[in-house]
Amino acid sequence: MRKTGIWLDKRAAYIISLDEEGNSEVTIVNSEIEGYNVRGGSGTRFKGGPQDVVQDSKYLEREKHQFRDYFKSIVVHLKDADVLAIFGPAEAGLKLSKELEQSYPNLFKRLKETQKADSMTQNQMVALVKRYYGFLN
Repeated sequence: MRKTGIWLDKRAAYIISLDEEGNSEVTIVNSEIEGYNVRGGSGTRFKGGPQDVVQDSKYLEREKHQFRDYFKSIVVHLKDADVLAIFGPAEAGLKLSKELEQSYPNLFKRLKETQKADSMTQNQMVALVKRYYGFLN
């Protein structure tokens, strides 16, 4: 039985697969989600100066498509997963869970849990997944 844990945020996903003995294999999937820097607003320090329109809706729509592409590149690596758990610090894990539910129902059935987890090193991620599946005390 292949047990898989995914630790992800907006920058990268670490897919940690464990075999029956608890040996781990780590695959890293980098995202291409852009950072958001507000451009525009007041161009002067005086009240009532020239104003630029900030296009939040365009950014949010572009980010949504970038997340969808990011999740597609993650799902490619989950074919062999019998059991799945998602970890991560922000809302990326919840977004992935929702995407699995909507677009990949077979994988969503294998999803055991989505948990919040702090930022950590790769070794800590592997230990987290091993501990979650009972290979570490």
